[in-house]
Amino acid sequence: MNKQLISILAGLVLALPLSAMSAPDEAQKQMIQRAQDAKKKLAAAQAAQGPERQKMMQEHMKMMQDMMAQMQKAKPRDGMKPEQMREWMDEHMGLMQQMMGQMMEEHHMMMGGMGMKGMDMQGMGKK
Repeated sequence: MNKQLISILAGLVLALPLSAMSAPDEAQKQMIQRAQDAKKKLAAAQAAQGPERQKMMQEHMKMMQDMMAQMQKAKPRDGMKPEQMREWMDEHMGLMQQMMGQMMEEHHMMMGGMGMKGMDMQGMGKK
């Protein structure tokens, strides 16, 4: 599962340059809804125990992988004005940040399940 997380994080990094493009569109609205659904799944996983928690975490990971694939394919529509392009980029970057946050929460849950709950994230920007 850690390899999947690393793959997803690498995909996010690769998708960042693609984000330089336009204004919120229908595809982004759908991605926002999917991100909210994924966040609910992650919250449910945090509240669950044992095999049910593991199952929900796997479902969340799958949701993140699907969203990542869509984010990598996302492109602004043709003919956008510079302001619309900037709005689109801002929305795209915001979605990517939400996804990264969820993946980090999931990672912390997995590490907590491996007896590493008390470890701090030195070198990860947290103290």
